[in-house]
Amino acid sequence: MVRIVSAKVYKKISAVSQTRPAIIHYTLFCCLKLNSKAQKWHLIYNVPMKILLTHFDPFGEEKINASAEVAAALPSTLGDISLDILEVPTVFGTCFAPVEAALQRQNYDAVICLGQAKGRNAITPERVAINIDDARIDDNAGKKPEDEVIAPEGPAAYFSTLPLKNMVEAIKAAGVSAAISNSAGTFVCNHLLYQVLHHCATKAPSTRACFIHLPALPKQVQDTPEIPSFTLEDMAKGLKAAFQSLSPA
Repeated sequence: MVRIVSAKVYKKISAVSQTRPAIIHYTLFCCLKLNSKAQKWHLIYNVPMKILLTHFDPFGEEKINASAEVAAALPSTLGDISLDILEVPTVFGTCFAPVEAALQRQNYDAVICLGQAKGRNAITPERVAINIDDARIDDNAGKKPEDEVIAPEGPAAYFSTLPLKNMVEAIKAAGVSAAISNSAGTFVCNHLLYQVLHHCATKAPSTRACFIHLPALPKQVQDTPEIPSFTLEDMAKGLKAAFQSLSPA
């Protein structure tokens, strides 16, 4: 999409681009005489934002995974945003392999990983991933690591690099409960987020990333109604709002 905007509007767009990674713009300067006054105008070209969106397969005793159900309910495009959806196994170590392969094939503006956090009562983007695996249950390959470092050469933790507060406010504005979480746990969700952020920090510094935990779906808690649940429609609506908050279009 190409737009010609005034210098005043361009200044606002430039400020937004510092916090929203979707804007890539090329600027041409020219002087046009309007009402006998020379004004500076800017030609803005917005490149569509490409997001790699991952979700997990069912794990433990669950027959479905809320992250997979919600990902399947999302469209492949949202305005100027293109979503590539990828399932990853709920397995320590190997969960990152398909993500790494996708990042080697394609340059993405962002990687957003979805996971299920049964018991939470809000959509919760994760602030941080820590460099440790410490499982209380087996993963889908029967692995149950205890106090194992994910990347010996990596730092103790990585912070998510997408604007989480903007995303949370967008979800809330869509009428869906949301909050930033300060712990992604020490199961495969944290493992994947750490691996993705480590890869971006060392090999793809222009790609930003975060992880979003989703509550259970109503059909997952029919026998335990005390556990919070969100409808598929509400979670999809909240995520659409979060993703669109990343784009200036």
